Amino acid sequence: MEAHDSSLRIAPNVRDGGNRHICAFFNGMDEHYRVLRSFITDGFDKGDRAFHIVDPERCEDHLRRLGDAGIAVDEAIASGQLEVHPWEDGPLRGERFDQDTWLAGFEEVLRSGPGTGYAKTRFLAQMEWALVDMPGIEDMIEFETRVNYVVPKYDHMVICAYDLSKFGASTVMYALRTHPVVIIGGLLQENPFYVDPEQLLRELREQHAHVRAGMTD
Repeated sequence: MEAHDSSLRIAPNVRDGGNRHICAFFNGMDEHYRVLRSFITDGFDKGDRAFHIVDPERCEDHLRRLGDAGIAVDEAIASGQLEVHPWEDGPLRGERFDQDTWLAGFEEVLRSGPGTGYAKTRFLAQMEWALVDMPGIEDMIEFETRVNYVVPKYDHMVICAYDLSKFGASTVMYALRTHPVVIIGGLLQENPFYVDPEQLLRELREQHAHVRAGMTD
């Protein structure tokens, strides 16, 4: 993946292929769109499908910004090349966050691309959905860990975008531990803080067991 401008820079240590589960950190939405502009427009230029999960209150703004980037939004939606969904159509469907259901739905999105005529999919999720107060949302980090069993099966890119003004330090650290590639300061690079999913899942489940034991004492 090569940027068409200076908005997203690629570090020389980034390998082609492999696990393309990427966490991206931004300070506000203006930086979000400035940095990811080349990632998004490059995908359209190459004929990739774009699947975006966004804040329902930002859907119109998101489409406007795509148009400002030179994307023929109405045409792309009509052809199926662009799908923009609010959180309620994805991870927050129903009255609770069910990581098993959403993991299956997420994989179906990646699997279905070739059947719709697009060999590759560029998946973008604005992660503020994880801040919504609803049952099951505490499983978000475990879900992000399990995503690393899914993404390597497919030749797609998946970006989880975190607004640093919204998330605390603990969530940011877990995001770093669950993504093998990171975008920070506009630079895409291999993530030295990434932890193998089996190791991290074991750690998370041990933590949960300690919490449950403490509640029963």
